[in-house]
Amino acid sequence: MSIVTTERLAALAEQITAKAGGAVTGSTIAFGELNIEARADQIVPLLSLLKDDADFQFQQLIELCGVDYPERPLRFDVVYLLLSLTKNLRVRIKVQTDEDTAVPSVTGVYLNADWCERETFDMYGVFFSGHPDLRRILTDYGFHGHPLRKDFPMTGYVEVRYDDSLKRVVYEPVKITEYRAFDFLSPWEGAQYALPGDEKAKV
Repeated sequence: MSIVTTERLAALAEQITAKAGGAVTGSTIAFGELNIEARADQIVPLLSLLKDDADFQFQQLIELCGVDYPERPLRFDVVYLLLSLTKNLRVRIKVQTDEDTAVPSVTGVYLNADWCERETFDMYGVFFSGHPDLRRILTDYGFHGHPLRKDFPMTGYVEVRYDDSLKRVVYEPVKITEYRAFDFLSPWEGAQYALPGDEKAKV
């Protein structure tokens, strides 16, 4: 397995920046990987360049996902991980957006971006303009909120149960009615009191 040198990645970053026509806003090399920061409105021409240009040939979109930084005005990163089998190279592209501004869909460049963009929309609430079928993919269609946002409560907003009298699934606000007391003892220490069912055991 060949090791991609920092010099080769630096040269690739310069080449991409020169050919991207202002779409690239910055680049870093960390842990042997090239990271490119780009303008969200230029993501389609940038990925088209990286896929089709003979100098790059990033034929595969390996992953597309979101990251949430709630303290930033542009709180979301949309991250694209590309692979060139021809050049034996990987590159990570990042764009930033907020809760209201849609990122152009790249389904016209990489077909497998379809489900990845749907998952990012479902989990983070990031919109993708031009997506052929942008709807939830992991949660229920009536689900409220986006579970991977940092401000989403650990318990969720609603709980789901089947109501036998109504013969359908019902949504109700989450209720935490009691708290259990945990001893956090190892199995070898044992509790210092009689456990339920042990009341008749000899002391």
